[in-house]
Amino acid sequence: MADIFDVVADSTRRDILAVLLEREADVPSSGGEISVSEIVSALGASQPTVSKHLKVLRESGLVAVREEGQHRYYKLDRTPLETLEDWLIPFVSTDAAADAATLASAGATAREELALNEEQFAFAAAIGKAFAETAHQVTAVVAPKKRR
Repeated sequence: MADIFDVVADSTRRDILAVLLEREADVPSSGGEISVSEIVSALGASQPTVSKHLKVLRESGLVAVREEGQHRYYKLDRTPLETLEDWLIPFVSTDAAADAATLASAGATAREELALNEEQFAFAAAIGKAFAETAHQVTAVVAPKKRR
């Protein structure tokens, strides 16, 4: 099974998750289920492309599928997103944000006080950049988007 971070890193898969989230919010009577053909239509992507990405989402546990004859109905399963949430919480907590702001405003003085060498500081900066990108990607997945 692919790492959850790798799964949500793909923009097409995030778009599919957004379609599933939108269905859940906009059509509560559907139980959040949507057919593959409706996903294809919403994204304007080819059926084989959508099916390939749905397989990855299914294998990672982010979607559940119900078969009815030849039709497949998918719905969002948020359980695996807890891994992302657990990873993000330390970065978005008030204390962590305050510590990062203090470090940024203090500059070199804070680095000296914390005894961070340049390699450690570069590593921390890389983690911060990775967090910012991941936070943006997660927000795109879990925040409802309006489709045009």
